[in-house]
Amino acid sequence: MISSLVSALAGLALLAPASGGAADSVYLHGLVITVDEAQPRAQAVAVKDGKILAVGSDAQVSALKGPTTRVVDLAGKTMVPGFIDGHSHIADMVLGWNLTDLSPPPVGTVRDIAGLQAAMRGALARAAPGDEMLLGSGYDDSLLAERRHPTGAELDAVSATRPICVGHVSGHLAVCNSAALKRLGFVKGAPNPPGGVIARDASGEPTGLLEEQAIFAVFAALPPMTPEAAAKSFDEIQTYYASLGYTTAQDGQTASPATLAMLLKARAEKRFKIDVAAYPKWTLAEKMVANNGLKIGGPYENGLKFAGVKITQDGSPQGKTAYLEKPYFHPPHGAAADYRGYPIMPQAELDAWYEKFAGLGWQVQTHCNGDACIDMLIKAVEKAEAAHPGYVATRPVVIHSQVTRPEQLSAYKRLGVFPSFFAEHTFYWGDWHRDETLGPARAAFISPTAAALREGLHFSLHTDAPVVPPAPMHALWSAVNRTTRSGEVLGPDQRIAPMDALRALTIWPAWQHFDEASRGSITVGKKADLVVLGADPLSVDPATIKDIPVLATIKDGQPVYEAGKTVVARKAFAQP
Repeated sequence: MISSLVSALAGLALLAPASGGAADSVYLHGLVITVDEAQPRAQAVAVKDGKILAVGSDAQVSALKGPTTRVVDLAGKTMVPGFIDGHSHIADMVLGWNLTDLSPPPVGTVRDIAGLQAAMRGALARAAPGDEMLLGSGYDDSLLAERRHPTGAELDAVSATRPICVGHVSGHLAVCNSAALKRLGFVKGAPNPPGGVIARDASGEPTGLLEEQAIFAVFAALPPMTPEAAAKSFDEIQTYYASLGYTTAQDGQTASPATLAMLLKARAEKRFKIDVAAYPKWTLAEKMVANNGLKIGGPYENGLKFAGVKITQDGSPQGKTAYLEKPYFHPPHGAAADYRGYPIMPQAELDAWYEKFAGLGWQVQTHCNGDACIDMLIKAVEKAEAAHPGYVATRPVVIHSQVTRPEQLSAYKRLGVFPSFFAEHTFYWGDWHRDETLGPARAAFISPTAAALREGLHFSLHTDAPVVPPAPMHALWSAVNRTTRSGEVLGPDQRIAPMDALRALTIWPAWQHFDEASRGSITVGKKADLVVLGADPLSVDPATIKDIPVLATIKDGQPVYEAGKTVVARKAFAQP
């Protein structure tokens, strides 16, 4: 491949340097996939002052070497643009970084409720004496042997006196024991919090299960982390993201003053190793702006920008709280046969938020998994555009867009709505959606990436970490193969080519964040945000894409991760 590129590149003129003088670094003898249609492939890249100086053949780029230029021999390895996170919660990962992991295989080891109880007993044994709440995270009822949520009574068996809660893998549900429910005020007769549900038995007693906005009370009741502990975990998490190839991450919902303070502290101390685009929670955004002088829409300052605001409008399809047009294939235990999930707020309230943010010119990204939720989002965008013509230029984003109907994709195209697909669902919960939540037909059309392409849409791929590990190569593999845990291909007609999946991890999410002029492709003048891979994802057997290792990650021209050299604390996640 490399030898064939030599003749192909020989006639290419070296692109105009971004600045004069010799390069700081040159990368030679590689297979460079630029994701730039003007020059899709190259052999070599030159970097100066953190930006791409030149892209071309080995001979062309070698001419830019000076006496102090760092020369890197790629030795035939593949270089791609740095991966850009379409949606995850990098700051929220600080909370879970050192929590007891209740994830099922292949991420963790908990397979049944007895295993969950044993893990929480271990956490209790390690905890300091006292009555501070204990939290475990990542249990998945779809993969527990019992195929149900644990109960508050089963957590009472771990401790009847110490408050204990366990968080669902989706991040939209939690289960608490009696002591925790009492501390939270979620007792018999207590009202549901706005946008949340306290599950109850036939007598009205809380069962322990909390849904949606009710879970924020759990987070508020946790003992606060010291700024030093939060900073240490955040630094480790950034290195973890870099080890996976990310050069830009997202904080998909900056949901508390403490989280905001952590981000601002890291910015002030210039501790960002990769860039982060943060989206304050919609109910807190204006106060955060007023109290901290934030500028929504950027620019980046020392690696951090506040790109827009985040609205959560429904829940989790795997947790059966996403808002669907038609009932769940198998409704939750005790629910009516026509149960469809529910929205977080009524249409009028959603419309009012959109019109408010449209008036401010702020980008909004809205969490909608179910198609009934997407219907509400489309109406809200239409009303905001009618009230503030040109609002769609803020690039409204729909996060997840799992259960999407074809005509909704057409509406996205008409309104300029950008979907960010959680295509990892095809692997992690594809079997569950087919057999339990949605049924075969709807499950086959989750994350309809191929249909979106046919509609003329661009989109991003994301992992929603910490819901699943923030592994972009696994996300690429999922979009290309759509293989479930059981090995079935779910919706074969929605598989996409590796090149389109690569665009959905680079140049398209750059556009999502208004960053397409500065990153997302290996183009002269853009940031030297680069990743070196162990193989070419466009030419290997598609089934092996997830196994391609990240060998190096370069941010603004500087290595931030090198395999075998950089220490990575993978405390929270195993890779699938």
